[in-house]
Amino acid sequence: MTKLPPSGAGDFSERYPDVWERYGALGEACAGAGPLDDRTRRLVKLAVAIAVRSEGAVHSHVRQALEANIPADELRQVAVLSIPSVGFPQAMAGLSWINDIVDDA
Repeated sequence: MTKLPPSGAGDFSERYPDVWERYGALGEACAGAGPLDDRTRRLVKLAVAIAVRSEGAVHSHVRQALEANIPADELRQVAVLSIPSVGFPQAMAGLSWINDIVDDA
């Protein structure tokens, strides 16, 4: 069995294991659909999470990136790079969400 995610997603995965399993399979299929390596995919997913204003997804992607030995400064740069696209306030929110996890690591 795969490692359960924290909080709400963990509750969902326990209540709807078939849906969660298929959701995970979709993620794996998307990851394998192109030439990007794992490190690049993790940074892109973090950027997307910042852009769509998903604090939970940012936390999740930061945890996964740290587990993959991606340095905290690189994760923070993703937030800085998002400034022109998503705006300063949203980028700073993303940076604070990154720091929530990095500072606890």
